Amino acid sequence: MCIYYATSSRSFIHHHQITTTHSVRTHQRKMDLTANFGGYGVNINEAYRPLPSLYLGFLSIWFVSALSWTINTWKNRHFQTNNLQWTLASIPVIKALQLGLSFLFWYSCFNLQICSLWMSFGMYITGVLFQTASFVSFLLIAHGYCIMCERLSLPERRTTALLGCVFYLTLVGYRASVPYFTILLVLNYFVSFYMIFHHISLNLLKLREQLTYIEDEDIQAMHDAIYTKYTMLKKFQGAMQIVAMAETLIYITMDNASDNYWLRLLVREWAQFCIYLYIGWTFRSQEVSSRFSVMPAVRTEVANIVPPIYSIEMNAKEFKDLSSHNWHIALPTSPADGKNFSDSILVIVQHPRG
Repeated sequence: MCIYYATSSRSFIHHHQITTTHSVRTHQRKMDLTANFGGYGVNINEAYRPLPSLYLGFLSIWFVSALSWTINTWKNRHFQTNNLQWTLASIPVIKALQLGLSFLFWYSCFNLQICSLWMSFGMYITGVLFQTASFVSFLLIAHGYCIMCERLSLPERRTTALLGCVFYLTLVGYRASVPYFTILLVLNYFVSFYMIFHHISLNLLKLREQLTYIEDEDIQAMHDAIYTKYTMLKKFQGAMQIVAMAETLIYITMDNASDNYWLRLLVREWAQFCIYLYIGWTFRSQEVSSRFSVMPAVRTEVANIVPPIYSIEMNAKEFKDLSSHNWHIALPTSPADGKNFSDSILVIVQHPRG
């Protein structure tokens, strides 16, 4: 979920309404605090006084979340040997950094009467990076990274990188009030959400086909793993629908009023945290079915059947007379008593294309 913070020149002016001392009206009902911003005396509306405490509270929450996520991923790394959890770990880290800079900026403005230009720029950059990292992570999950396949294909990697770069540039242009970048940002949102929902639907369709195949062939060894993947993507689809609706509401209800800005920020921050908590809990490192990691290296469009888990044991004499072309991988099991491998049991594995 992407929330626009008062970090850029546009949001700093419109959302925080910093005005020069010469433009202060005598009938203004709220007192303003004079502070130094980039060498100039500016007035900060007292309506933003709760912001330091608000940012500090959410900084604590996101810092604990980032630390817990990292520890859990490290402790349970032997359950799922993939990079999806480490990729998602970048989101709370960047968010905690952005909230930390926001707290320091507003705290220094109100308590030290110094509004750092560089700190404001840091808030701007980390806010853009946070939103970009979020959507790139969403695209990776939608493609089925580390769920449907071990890695993305070259076209998928190029498409994801291109969308991420365009999303970053349009956010920078939008926050810098460059003309027509509002339209470009809306188009980018539309394309990104379309790609996310399209790939989620394709993966869910493939998993449903695999579940049907499992039930028809009575392959219970893979049922739990496939059903777990289906449930995870289904939950992710619901979370993305909430994100899309939240983004739409943010654009519709966005206004420049300063009186209740802290309240709107509080609601948006809580909504954002709850959504990421739900997604993070769904894709956390955990003990799942032993067959969960059975997946192709790169997803292909050739076949949608389940990766085979069939096996049969026979001795060397029976294997010598085996004529089926669908069974061709033979691995001798290590004899417990140290005998010759010619007397050991052979394990026959079905060929994936069989």
